[in-house]
Amino acid sequence: MAQIEDGMKSQPSGAAFREGLVEADGFRIRYMEAGQGTPLVHLHGAGGMRLTPGYDLLCRHHRVVAFEMPGFGSSPENTRTRTMAELAATMAMAVRDLGIDKFNPEEIARRLHAHPERLAPLPVPDLSIQAKTRALVARLRGPDRDADLETQMHRLPTPTLVLFGTLDHVIPPEMGRFYRELLPNCHLVFVYDAGHAISTERPEAFAEVTIDFLERREAFVVSRTETVIHP
Repeated sequence: MAQIEDGMKSQPSGAAFREGLVEADGFRIRYMEAGQGTPLVHLHGAGGMRLTPGYDLLCRHHRVVAFEMPGFGSSPENTRTRTMAELAATMAMAVRDLGIDKFNPEEIARRLHAHPERLAPLPVPDLSIQAKTRALVARLRGPDRDADLETQMHRLPTPTLVLFGTLDHVIPPEMGRFYRELLPNCHLVFVYDAGHAISTERPEAFAEVTIDFLERREAFVVSRTETVIHP
């Protein structure tokens, strides 16, 4: 692990990633990509795309593609997208245009709409970006509880890894148990001594449990009961 940490300190986060653009659904969408192997798609929360030390570790094992969704970050203002379902359809097109065909709009919609950050969006330090995205985030946020969405989540067979930091003060870690109840194939893991930004604060733990989950799936070492990952 010391060798990994030394390698990470030798260059800034995201240094291995290269920038690309893809045309999808009338948008020009920026993405960052690194690594080879099975694709791992990253769809950011309300705070926008951030490449962290955890993603530097993931790209050593997978092809990691991190999208900057329309209206966030350096992209132009997005006044067209009205709902999370519309955004999901747009991102499904972008994913397919990069040759990744394992996603569909319905699954992406569930992942976007059920993302914990929709309940308490991260603050954006750049005031100009914050002003640009405020209206978009308000449109996409939706209700705190959505009966139709929760019904769909009950029917979702996809193995799902839910990570929470034990020191998360943005989204209460107790929310993880709510996801475990809704998702029939959910693996809930609490990362000890980490806050909301697990991939920044505990990158090795984040990468280790994520890679293990992606490679093992049903043989994943962590059971469907909640588990805490210690240092």
